[in-house]
Amino acid sequence: MNPKELLTKQNSSIFLIWLFHISGIIGIIYSDTSWFVGATPINLVLSFILLLVNTRMNQRLVYLLLACFSVGMAAEILGVRYGFIFGEYSYGAVLGLKVMEVPLLIGINWCILIFITGTIAQFFTESFWIRTLLGVGLMLALDLVIEPVAPVLDFWTFKEGLASFHNYLGWALVALPLQMAFHKWKITIDGFYPFHLYILQFLFFTLLLIKINSIGI
Repeated sequence: MNPKELLTKQNSSIFLIWLFHISGIIGIIYSDTSWFVGATPINLVLSFILLLVNTRMNQRLVYLLLACFSVGMAAEILGVRYGFIFGEYSYGAVLGLKVMEVPLLIGINWCILIFITGTIAQFFTESFWIRTLLGVGLMLALDLVIEPVAPVLDFWTFKEGLASFHNYLGWALVALPLQMAFHKWKITIDGFYPFHLYILQFLFFTLLLIKINSIGI
């Protein structure tokens, strides 16, 4: 195979996220846990930039990014400040700069999650509603493995300890209109970058969850 065919933006992006996620898993479990956990913002920003690199840019894309960021941040602020939507919780220091007690990276993470789960849903069906609901379901599946790990990594902590049904219902309600917009506007991401990023995030938090439940971090 021609080396130029291997060094595409898609292949390079996939290589980089595998490198960063696997390094993070190994580092958190076997090395300097605090340093690698502290590098989480770098990983998230890199994943977001590479997502944009592999996305077909147009006006609708910009509008949806702004919507995902704004709606996600607004929902999280209501949750943190007033206990609405997701329950009562607070963010730690790991995720960086905050606005009204919510890290800006959380708004970016909402963009990432909507885009990668929406793209994966597009792969399986042409039905608008099935795509929308599948996208929401994929987000909830990922949240199920993130929530038990989040307080250990100082991402966020719920007042009652673990996230309740209230949190997952809130995720579904916030994600639903954003998934609808994603599929209505037919946002297109080239190649399999979203699949790799979703699998890596699921793998990352699942392995950490197993580690926590076995001997702790």
